[in-house]
Amino acid sequence: MRNLITDVPGIKIGHAQDARLGSGSTAIIFEAPAVASIDLRGGGPGTRETALLDPAQTVEGIDAITLSGGSAFGLDAASGVQAWLKEQGRGFAVRSARVPIVPAAILFDLLGAGDKEWGRFPPYRELGYAAAAAASADFSIGSVGAGTGATTVNYKGGVGSASAQTADGHIVGALAAVNAAGSVVIDRGPHFWAAPFERHREFGGCGWPKTFPASAFEAATKGGARENTTLVVVATDAILTKAQAKRLAVMAQSGLSRAIYPVHTPLDGDVVFAASTGRRPLGDTLFGLTTLGTIAANVVARAIARGVFTATALALPGALPSWKDQFDR
Repeated sequence: MRNLITDVPGIKIGHAQDARLGSGSTAIIFEAPAVASIDLRGGGPGTRETALLDPAQTVEGIDAITLSGGSAFGLDAASGVQAWLKEQGRGFAVRSARVPIVPAAILFDLLGAGDKEWGRFPPYRELGYAAAAAASADFSIGSVGAGTGATTVNYKGGVGSASAQTADGHIVGALAAVNAAGSVVIDRGPHFWAAPFERHREFGGCGWPKTFPASAFEAATKGGARENTTLVVVATDAILTKAQAKRLAVMAQSGLSRAIYPVHTPLDGDVVFAASTGRRPLGDTLFGLTTLGTIAANVVARAIARGVFTATALALPGALPSWKDQFDR
């Protein structure tokens, strides 16, 4: 177990970023079409091809998911991932044509550090292609890919990942790009809200403070409407229907509430994708799914904390400090 979403068999992750731009994209590539759904809670989302993830819609499997910075411009990253998949002969078959199915979601990093004056065409299609081409079972977390320009109210955000195994042997993993309006740490830190779910000091082992200052419960937020989002992909090797994947996404949203304060605000576009690579039978469809969702929420909370814990400040004017700048000395 790598403590990464790629502990789930059948998944690879790739990142691409531009240091001068201060932004990037992340591709989640499924080795075979995956059953997937989505739960959207934030008030300012930006998505592509997510309507087909409704359990009532026809397409059963998706080829990839794209997460990207760049706000609405970043939705172009999915076109780059599609281009790479098409080169591999992947896609939904319509007679002789194949159309790669790549739902996507974006976060807002246009006002952060970096040069966003890219000219006529934004660079995200090429970043998406590069991320897909780089996809591997081993990948970096922190200030990479979609998390390159991500921030929270007080510290640099980033991409985090975590995994766990249920008592029945199913693997659940999560990938999070953390660009939240709220805080992932209690007050000014170093303690993480997700501390009760931490494993093996994966985000510093600070635990919770002995006492909580009153200021910890104030609704401190950054930015304005549509400027913040936490994007999450949860995956499992359990065989699920689209309806079950939808329920898994709903339950996994609790992980955001365990790791970010406040969360699901009108200022955020929080999204959770849930996907099944379909390697192992679920068993009991009710209690088995309940267990998966419970573990998924915990894994999401851990992935979010790891995204902030491993992030590094961008070497650009106006960049927000990282958690490590303050506490890892």
